[in-house]
Amino acid sequence: MKIARVEKGLSQQELADLADATRQTIGLIEKDRYNPSLSLCIRIARALDRTLDQLFWREENND
Repeated sequence: MKIARVEKGLSQQELADLADATRQTIGLIEKDRYNPSLSLCIRIARALDRTLDQLFWREENND
């Protein structure tokens, strides 16, 4: 998510404003320390012009 935000030229605060969240919440999501609600994920994806999969899907290693 951080890469998408930076590529779009947004600060954490600007993304937070667009997604109706706090800057602290955006920071915690980027550090993988907060699990956002689906509605917040959708707002973030729309603000960044990305899909939910592009921002939040992780491939699991089955080692």
